[in-house]
Amino acid sequence: MDPPHFPPDPHPTISLADLLTSPADLDKLPSLRAEFTRKKSTLDSHLRTGLTTQLATTNSGMSSLADAQKTVQSIKEEMMKIDRLCAEAQGMIRDFPEISRMSVMQRNFAAVEGMKGAVDGFASRLWELQALLEEDYSAMEEQPNLLAVHEGLTGLRDVRDLAMEQVRGSALGEGEGGLELIENLPLEGPGQHGTLRELFGKLEDVVEWFDDHVGRACLNILGLVQMGSTGLVVRLGLVIEEEERKDKQVKALQDAQREFQGVARSFKSMQVGHRELRGYKEKFLQAITATCAGQFEGVEQAFNEDPERLEKSCRWFFNDLNTVKLGLVELFPKKWRIYRTYYYIYHGLMHDFLVSQLGDASITPVHMLAILDWVPKYYEKMRRLGIKIEDLVPHIIDGREAELVREYRSLITKSVDDWMGRMAATDRKAFAGREEGSLDQDADGQLHTKTLGDMWTMLREQLAVAQSSGRPDVVDGVVDAMIRALKSRQKMWEQLVGTEFKRIEDETTRAGNAENVEGLSSYQDWLVAIANDQITNIDDVPETSTTSFLTRFKSDFTPLVSTSYPLTAAADLDSLTNGYIDLASHCTHLFAALLFTTDFRTVTRNFFTPAWYSATEQGQSMRQITTTFEDYLSGENNITQVLHPSLRDIMVEELSDLLLVHYLSAVRNKGAKFRRSDPFTERIREDVLTVFAFFKAPYSDAPQEVFELVRDKWRAVNAFEGLLSADKGRGVVEAFERLKMGYWDVQLSWVEAVLRTRDDFDRGMLSSVKGAAAGVEVERGLETVMGKVK
Repeated sequence: MDPPHFPPDPHPTISLADLLTSPADLDKLPSLRAEFTRKKSTLDSHLRTGLTTQLATTNSGMSSLADAQKTVQSIKEEMMKIDRLCAEAQGMIRDFPEISRMSVMQRNFAAVEGMKGAVDGFASRLWELQALLEEDYSAMEEQPNLLAVHEGLTGLRDVRDLAMEQVRGSALGEGEGGLELIENLPLEGPGQHGTLRELFGKLEDVVEWFDDHVGRACLNILGLVQMGSTGLVVRLGLVIEEEERKDKQVKALQDAQREFQGVARSFKSMQVGHRELRGYKEKFLQAITATCAGQFEGVEQAFNEDPERLEKSCRWFFNDLNTVKLGLVELFPKKWRIYRTYYYIYHGLMHDFLVSQLGDASITPVHMLAILDWVPKYYEKMRRLGIKIEDLVPHIIDGREAELVREYRSLITKSVDDWMGRMAATDRKAFAGREEGSLDQDADGQLHTKTLGDMWTMLREQLAVAQSSGRPDVVDGVVDAMIRALKSRQKMWEQLVGTEFKRIEDETTRAGNAENVEGLSSYQDWLVAIANDQITNIDDVPETSTTSFLTRFKSDFTPLVSTSYPLTAAADLDSLTNGYIDLASHCTHLFAALLFTTDFRTVTRNFFTPAWYSATEQGQSMRQITTTFEDYLSGENNITQVLHPSLRDIMVEELSDLLLVHYLSAVRNKGAKFRRSDPFTERIREDVLTVFAFFKAPYSDAPQEVFELVRDKWRAVNAFEGLLSADKGRGVVEAFERLKMGYWDVQLSWVEAVLRTRDDFDRGMLSSVKGAAAGVEVERGLETVMGKVK
C-alpha cells in the first residue's frame, strides 16, 4: 500500500514578522500593501474560476449519480423477478424436496471424495517443504528454495482453507455427518498418521517458519542488495507480489459480499471462502519502518550526547535511500514505486524524530539550534538524491522555523534567568548568613562577592550560544534579557542592604545602643564588597589597560546584533551604568549612615545642649566623631584598603555630608538653646575647625579636591550661624533671605526649628520669615546639602 501523497501548498503563508524584521522595513509598507492587493485580486479571480468549474463538475456528478441510482433500481427489480420465478418453478416440479435432498447427499459425498484426494500426500509434501526450509536456514543470505516453499505452502494452505470452509458449514454443513467426517478424516499412505486437524496444526508451524525467513529477509533487504544477494531480493519480491495479488482478490470479494449481501448469498461464485488476508505487503512495509525506526534509536542517543553529531549519525539514512535508488528499484515490481515508498517512510520517521525532540520540555538551546541547522542540509541532501522537495510532506519540522527561532531565544533567555535566579538565591543566603569567608578578595585586596566573576562568565557563555544561531534577532533578544537580569540584580542588592540597615537601626533604637546588634561588622564588609562590585562592573582604566565587565560585554555583543540594535540599546546601557553608580553610592551612604546610627547615636545628641557649652566639652563631641572617622579611614578599621579606589573620595564625601546634616539637624535635640549671652558662635567655629582639620588629611587619591568640596558644603554652617546671631527683626529676615538664595531647597520647617532655639524667639519673628519666604524668588538647581537637613 503506497503512502498517501499530499501536494504542497503553492502559496505558503508569509507573516508580517518575516517581512518587517527591523524599523527600517516600515518604509516598505506602501509597496507591501500594493503587492498584497495585487495578489488578492489574482487570488479572487482564480477562486471565481475554480468555483465555476467545481459547480459544473458537481452538477455533472449529481446527474451521473441519479442515472446510476436508476440503473441499480432496475437491476434490483430484475433480480427480484428472477427470484420469484425460481420459487414458482420449485412448486411446479413434483417431488422437489426429495430431489433436493438427494442432490445434497451427492454433493456431500463428492466433497468428501475430493477432500480425500486432496489430503493424500499432504503429509509427505509438508515434510518436503520443511526439508527445503532447513536448507534455506543454513543459507539465509540466499534462500534458494524460497519460491518453491512458497508455492508448496500456498497449495497446502488452499487445501486447509477449503477444508475449514466445509467444516464451518458450506456444502457439508447441510448434512449431519459431513462435519465429523471432515474433522476426523484418517490419513492413509506411507508416513501419514493421525487426523487432518493435527496435520493442519503442523502446517501452521511450517508457515510460521517460512514467515520468519521472509521477515528476516525483509528486515535485511538493503543489506542483501549491498552484499549482491539480488536473487533472494527478486524471489522475495515475487512472493510478496503474489500474496498482494491474492489479498486484493479476497478484499474485492469481501467488499462485494458486504455491499451486496443478498446477491452474494444466491451466487456461490461471489462467496469468499475461508481464506483470510495474509498482509505480506503490509508486513514488508512494517519491516522497512521497523528497520528505520531502530536506526533512529541510535541517532537519538548520539544526538542527546552531542547535537553536533546529528548529521554524522544520519549518514545511514541517505545511504539507505541511495541503495534503494541504485539497487532495489530494478529488482522489485515497478508498480510498487519502491523508491517513493522508501523515502515517504524514511521522511515520515525523520519528521517524527525531529518533532519529538522539539517537543521535549527539557530540550536545550544547543539541541534546538542543531535541528534548525539540520533542516536546510536535510532538504539539500534529499534533492541530491533526485527527490522533489514538494513530495516531502509534511515539512520536516512542520514549518516551525520562525517559531523555533523564538523558542530558541526563549530557551537562552530562560537559561539566563535561571542562572541569575540561582546566583541571586546563593547571594541572599550568603548575605543572610554572612559567615567568615563568604566574600572574596582580589589581588589588590579589595572585597567582592563570590558570584561576580561567575555571573559575567555565564553571560558570555550564553551570548556564545546565541551567536551560534547565526541570527542577529536572536542575539538582540538575548542581550535584552541579560540587561533586564542585570537591572533586576541591582534592585535585589538595593533591597537586601536597605532591609538589613532598617533591621539594625530598629534594633539599635530599641536597645538604646548597638552593643548587642548581630552582624554589624559583617554588614559593613558586605556593603563595601557590593559597592566594589558595582564599580568593577563599569570602571575602565586605560592607563593599566583594565577593561570593565560591562565594556567587555558590550564589545562582545556589538558585532553580533542587528545594525540598529546598538542605537536602541544605548539608553538601556546608560541606565544600567547609572544604576551601578547609584547602587555603589547607596552602599557607601549606608556605610556612613550606619556610623551615625550606632557609634554616634549619643554623641550627636549633645550638640547645642548645655553640655555642649560646658568648659569640659570644648569640642570633644566633634573630635570624638572625627577620631572614629580616622579609625575607619586610616586606623585599625581602615576600609580604604578593601575599598575600590574610585569609591574612596565618595566615602569621604558621604561622611562629611552626613556629619553636616546631623550637625545642622541637632537644633531639634532636646535642650538645644542659643542664648545671646552664650558663646555659641565660638563653639560652632571650634567644631567647624575640627572638621576641617580632619578632612585636610590625605584620606583619598585627591585630598585637596575633596577638602575643597567639603569646605564648600560646610559653608552652610555660616548661614546657620548667621540665622542664629542676626538681630531680631529685619536682621533675621535678611539672614533667611541670604540662606534661601544660597540654598534654594532649605526646608522652612528646619528654619522654624532654628528660630525656636533662639532665646529671643517670638511669633512675630516666625511670621516675618514666612512672609519673606513667600516673596523670595530663587532659581531651582541641583539638590544642595540643605535639602537633606530635616
